[in-house]
Amino acid sequence: MNLSALPDRRAAVRPDGPALTDDGIALNNTRFLEAVRRAAATLRGYGVGTGDVVAVMLPNTADLVIALFAAWRLGAAVTPVNPALVAAEVGYQVADAGAKVLITDRAFDGPVRAVVPVRELRAGRIDADVPVEASADALALLIYTSGTTGRPKGVMLDHANLLAMCDMVIDALALTETDHSLLILPLFHVNGIVVGVLSPLLAGGRTTVAGRFDAATFFGSIESTRATYFSAVPTIYTMLANLPAEVRPDTSSVRFGICGAAPASVELLAKFQDRYGIPIVEGYGLSEGTCASTLNPVAGQRKPGTVGLPLPGQRIRILGADGGDAPAGESGEVLIAGPNIMRGYLNRPESTATTIVDGWLHTGDIGRFDEDGYLVLVDRAKDMIIRGGENIYPKEIETVVYQLPDIAEAAVVGRPDPVYGEQPILFVALTGGSALDATAIREHARTCLAKYKLPVSIRILGELPKNAVGKIDKPALRLLDAETH
Repeated sequence: MNLSALPDRRAAVRPDGPALTDDGIALNNTRFLEAVRRAAATLRGYGVGTGDVVAVMLPNTADLVIALFAAWRLGAAVTPVNPALVAAEVGYQVADAGAKVLITDRAFDGPVRAVVPVRELRAGRIDADVPVEASADALALLIYTSGTTGRPKGVMLDHANLLAMCDMVIDALALTETDHSLLILPLFHVNGIVVGVLSPLLAGGRTTVAGRFDAATFFGSIESTRATYFSAVPTIYTMLANLPAEVRPDTSSVRFGICGAAPASVELLAKFQDRYGIPIVEGYGLSEGTCASTLNPVAGQRKPGTVGLPLPGQRIRILGADGGDAPAGESGEVLIAGPNIMRGYLNRPESTATTIVDGWLHTGDIGRFDEDGYLVLVDRAKDMIIRGGENIYPKEIETVVYQLPDIAEAAVVGRPDPVYGEQPILFVALTGGSALDATAIREHARTCLAKYKLPVSIRILGELPKNAVGKIDKPALRLLDAETH
């Protein structure tokens, strides 16, 4: 199945069948195809064609999904941009991706070749076009994820990656034409795109794109749409589990919920499931693996405290300290192989070579298999902080802070948070004689970083603690924060 022709196939098979809904519109398969063709005609007018990259910076709406399929229809790839990013961050991603145009719903005067107002996508003329049949190895998505270097890297996912991943999701979740996804995760992440949109549409089902998540209205959406599943992060499950006792929704349409992006406590999952009667399947994956690599079964034994079994078609190894497979039950780095593994990082052959070795994706996560073959995540080898499902990389914040000449040392660590999971905490030491204060540091960071990346606490120390080899001792900083917070 070619993704570029999916709207055409759906319209041919069930012209009046429901396809895509958001807070403002409801499209059946025929109208969905028409919307995609209009958007494709507009992009073609901007010179977009095979091999180009289209940047899309939109909130969660049907327009974003339409833009995705319109770009694929022309043989182009898409790089989704987080609308919360500041102009400098957007400019970096668009430039690094080599995007030909940026589709957005707001004014943007950054370094972009052409800005396409989203309203123009809706006004395009329907041409007698034929979707480009993209080759399996043609680039489909460029998902930007930060790394230890502090600069976001473009994860290259081709059409084969996406189709393989969707096949695995459809199989693992037993999706059919009767399934209805309620999408509440952001569409600039692979989870939202793959699990929330592509998989149900490929299975013949439908998607409702919710706007900004609101715990107070979420179950109203479940009741009105009769959605059969949704995917969320632990922060969302925490908010829903803590709703007032008088909230007693009808959840009878929901087959399951998915939990990913960050570890969820056994207590949280039990509290949510007991209250609402919705089974939660916890999984694990990375953008570099297109989306998911393990999942607790919907029908079968679900083991709280684990992230489930390897998805069919994927292989997972636990790498021991000696470079071989770790003994059964022992922990080591999680390695993944399969047709879902990315092509590499855009224009970063060195990073690609150290991340994918002999076909195995080195995740940087530490885990082990239990006696039943379920994966248990033990720790993150990298210092990534996950705040409400959003990945925050300390090095990126530290790089921004080091732009201030008065900063001698900077280190960011995660602080446990009952709602968001973790929050970034910044420790700095100043150069001699500096009068720089936390307010000035925070104001500088605000001009360079998205709001969700901003440290919730900034502490100025005389000197940051060091380990035996002279590196900043982040475990000591975490302990210091825990003792004084």
